[in-house]
Amino acid sequence: MAGRIPPEFIDDLLARTDIVDLIGTRIQLRKAGKDFQARCPFHDEKTPSFTVSPDKQFYHCFGCGAHGTAIGFLMEYDHLAFREAVDELARHAGLEVPSDGEVVRTGPDHGPLFELMRQAADFYRQQLREPAQAARAVEYLKERGFTGEMAARFEIGFAPARGDPLLNRFGTSAATIGRLLDCGLIAEQDGRRYDRFRDRVMFPIRDRRGRIIGFGGRILGDGKPKYLNSPETPIFHKGRELYGLFEAGQANRKLASLVVVEGYLDVIALAQFGITNAVATLGTATTLEHLHQLLRSVPDLVFCFDGDRAGRDAAWKALETALPLATGHQSMRFLFLPDGEDPDTLVRKEGAEGFSARLAKARSLSDFLFEHLSDQVDMTSLDGRARIAHLAKPLIERLPQGLYRDLVLKRVADLTGLASQPPARQVRAKRRGGAPGRPMRLSLVAQSIALLLDHPRLVSELESVEDDWRRLPNPGIDILARLLDSLRESPDMTKAMLLERWREHPHFSYLRRLSVDPFLRDVSAEGAPAELAGALSRLSAEAREMEWRRPLNKRSTTEWTEEDRALLAERDAESSRTRRDDAL
Repeated sequence: MAGRIPPEFIDDLLARTDIVDLIGTRIQLRKAGKDFQARCPFHDEKTPSFTVSPDKQFYHCFGCGAHGTAIGFLMEYDHLAFREAVDELARHAGLEVPSDGEVVRTGPDHGPLFELMRQAADFYRQQLREPAQAARAVEYLKERGFTGEMAARFEIGFAPARGDPLLNRFGTSAATIGRLLDCGLIAEQDGRRYDRFRDRVMFPIRDRRGRIIGFGGRILGDGKPKYLNSPETPIFHKGRELYGLFEAGQANRKLASLVVVEGYLDVIALAQFGITNAVATLGTATTLEHLHQLLRSVPDLVFCFDGDRAGRDAAWKALETALPLATGHQSMRFLFLPDGEDPDTLVRKEGAEGFSARLAKARSLSDFLFEHLSDQVDMTSLDGRARIAHLAKPLIERLPQGLYRDLVLKRVADLTGLASQPPARQVRAKRRGGAPGRPMRLSLVAQSIALLLDHPRLVSELESVEDDWRRLPNPGIDILARLLDSLRESPDMTKAMLLERWREHPHFSYLRRLSVDPFLRDVSAEGAPAELAGALSRLSAEAREMEWRRPLNKRSTTEWTEEDRALLAERDAESSRTRRDDAL
C-alpha cells in the first residue's frame, strides 16, 4: 500500500541534499560569485547561462528557462518520475521514504515479479553460452552482423527449443509457479504448464528504471509468430513501453533526440553503429502513452518508417495520435526509408554518417501533414484547394490552442489562397488594448507571490504590515495567504522546499514560472523587503477602498452628502497618483 509522502519528509530530504553536489556529479559546475554556473544540460549553448544557487537550493537557466529543485532536476535530467526521484535522493541521504497513511494507490508488492524477471534474463543469457543448446542462435546473431559486445549490452539470451527448462529451474513451489504465470514466462493449457518461449532469441525489455518487465523473442527458423512478446502482466503493458529507452538513457547522459523504429534488431543495429538513441514500439502502433513518455524524455522525435504503403499508413496513424500533443515546443519529424530497406539494413550499407544525414532531413509534422493531404487533391484547381482546407480542418482542431496551431492555420491559408481568421488570442489582446508578444505586467498579487517564492525569508520582514488584503476577492489571494501562513509556521524553508510543497497543486506550473519571472531580475535582494511590503500595503489599501465604496454603491447618488462627494474626489485623486507611481 502506497501513501502520499508527507511534506515534512520532502522538506527534510531537500535540507539534507546539496543541489550543487547533486548537479555537480552530472555536469561540470564552476563558482561564479555566491552561485555556480555551467552550460545548460537542457539546451545547446556556448556561453554558460545555467545557474545553481546553494542558498535557494534551486537551479535556473536564463537561456531556455529550465528551473527547479533537486527533485525537479532528477526528473528532468535522469528522466525519473516524481516518486522515483524522491526514492533516489532518499537512498543517497540514507533515509526511508515514509507514508502519511493517506492512500493514493493500492496494489500488491511487485518486487518478487521484478526479481523473477531478472533471474529469467540471467537464465536465458546463460543458455546462449551453451554450445550444444544455442549454436543456431549464435550463428543467427553473427549472420545478422551483431557483435558479442552488443549482445552483452542488450543482454540478449536464448530460450531452448525442447522441454521446459525455465519451469523446471524456477517452478519449485506453488508460489513461484504463480509468479511465473503472472509474469507470462510460462503458459497453461488444459491443466498443463509449459515454457512460453521456445527456440527463440530473447530480448529483455526494461522500464525507465532498468527493471526487466518483459521479453521479446525472435523465433529461429520459419515458425509463427516470428516475434513473440510477453503478454500483458501486472508489470508489463505493451502499449506503454518502449524497447531501448533505458539503454538510450544509459548511453547518452543528455538525450537530445530519439529515433522511433519498429523492431528490436533495428535498435541494436543502430546502436552498434553509434546511433545510440533509437527505441522501438513493441509490435504496436505508436500510442498516446508512448508519446507522453517520449516527449518527457527529449525535445526532438524522429519516427522512422518504411517507405512503402504500409509504412506511410503507420506514419499517418502516428501523426494523428501526436496531434493533441503538438505545440511546437518539441519537434516531431518523419523519416521514410527507401523501398526494401529498414534501419538495420540501411545503416549497414550507408554507415552512421549516411543514416544520420537522412535523420537530419526528416520531414516536420506539418510538412508530412500537408504532403499527405495534397496527394489526395488537385492543388491546381480551386475545388482542390477548397478540398484540402476541408480535409485539414478536423485535424487542425485537434491541435492545442497556441502559436503552432496559428501557424498551421496560416499555412492552410497560404496553400489555398483563402484568408485565415486572426488567432483568437490576438483578437483578445486587441480588445484588451495590448500587443501580442508583449509581456504583461504582473498584478500586485502575482508580484507578492513571486517575491515570497524567490525570497521565503522575507516573511520575517512583514510583522508590521497590515493584512487587510486577505479580504480581497482577487485571483491568487488564497494562494498568497497560504504561502505566508506556511512560511510563518516554517520560516526556515528554502525556495526549493517551498515550491515542492506545491507540486501537487493545480497551479504548480504557474507558481514555478512566477518563481523565475523576469520581474524578479529588477528587484535586488536588499530592495525585496520594501517591494513586498509596498505591494501588500497597496493591496490592503485596495481592500479598504473596496469596502468603503460598497455601501456608497448601494445608495442612489441623490442620497450622497457633500462630505461623501468630497471624500470620494479625494480618494479618486489619490488612486490616480498611485497608478502613475506604479507605472513609473
